[in-house]
Amino acid sequence: MTQDPDHHDSLGAMYSDYFLDYASYVILERAVPHLYDGLKPVQRRILHAMDEIDDGRYNKVAGIVGNTMNYHPHGDQSIGAAIVGLGQKDLLIDTQGNWGNTLTGDGAAAPRYIEARLTKFANEVVFNPKTTKWLPSYDGRRKEPDTLPVKFPLLLAQGVEGIAVGLACKILPHNFHELIEAAIAVLRDQPFTLIPDFPTAGIMDANDYRDGLRGGKIRVRARIATDRKGILRITEIPFGTTTGGLMESIVAAADKGKIKIAKIEDNTAAHADILVYLPAGADAEQTRDALYAFTDCELSISPNACVIVDGKPQFMGVSEILRRTTLQTRELLKMELEIKLNELGEKWHFSSLEKIFIENRIYRDIEECETWEAVLKAIDDGLKPFKNFSSGMSLRRI
Repeated sequence: MTQDPDHHDSLGAMYSDYFLDYASYVILERAVPHLYDGLKPVQRRILHAMDEIDDGRYNKVAGIVGNTMNYHPHGDQSIGAAIVGLGQKDLLIDTQGNWGNTLTGDGAAAPRYIEARLTKFANEVVFNPKTTKWLPSYDGRRKEPDTLPVKFPLLLAQGVEGIAVGLACKILPHNFHELIEAAIAVLRDQPFTLIPDFPTAGIMDANDYRDGLRGGKIRVRARIATDRKGILRITEIPFGTTTGGLMESIVAAADKGKIKIAKIEDNTAAHADILVYLPAGADAEQTRDALYAFTDCELSISPNACVIVDGKPQFMGVSEILRRTTLQTRELLKMELEIKLNELGEKWHFSSLEKIFIENRIYRDIEECETWEAVLKAIDDGLKPFKNFSSGMSLRRI
């Protein structure tokens, strides 16, 4: 049997090409957000699909999933999970029904049972078809946004996490008001500092944050107070864990003899509330130190700010992300004002032409014209004395 001497090389090249194509797809189309709108493709398509059907009323999430599949050719479960993730951030999507609990880790109800609509904030800062660059959808039947014209540092407000091929992205959430103040500082060319802020609250040490770049880390702790003698109360938990996971880590540490507890009780509802009962004679301060040392009451988080810029991933500090998105916001606002000015100018121009046309009875000059060319010439002759109004306008549009 004769073997092609180039067979192994060509097969290896095929695997190499396919792997690179797959890696590029995962990085650009799934895992890493774009710098300027702060969204992954599935999130962008969800918001675009919601904007298409938005009438101010709630829509079933199952219906939103179906509309999103016109743009995102993947499974409905992944789209539903992405909608829930956006809804739980409580910024762009106004939710109704059981959307789960990020504190306890409880999941949301099925998409057919929950509803959503865009928030007023989203309608104000995320959409503008006149400043959006459009691309054909995957099947060519529709148009979808390349990026949404977001006029806010959404990426830093929401945070994002994604695992691609060969790289990962982990941008932590930041405080809404602090982002606005920092953006103002950018516009005024003043110094500013950004550190994360978490919806779960807790205690944070951000001395080694390093602007959110690789190699940096922060430490987050639960807030533990002495409720009464023999009882510790946990009222805030570290970002990235849940009350259930925290309790499991405490029980596991107790089983290993790292800490001594009598029992643990979870009363969490809208806010975290975990009671740790100590055995007789146990010291509350020593137990609290042990909880930080041996359980998930203290966690270390390593950020890794990675974004898509100019069609490729780049590692970029949160300060530079804020600076670029702020300048992008300024450009978008300028573009919107210029578009509005042109529209008002055109409207004023046409109303002026109509007034001239009627007041000077130019319409009488065209009554005896027998051809369209003669009509145009009569109008042109009639408007010549007012060329400052008619300059640059097409007579065929009158």
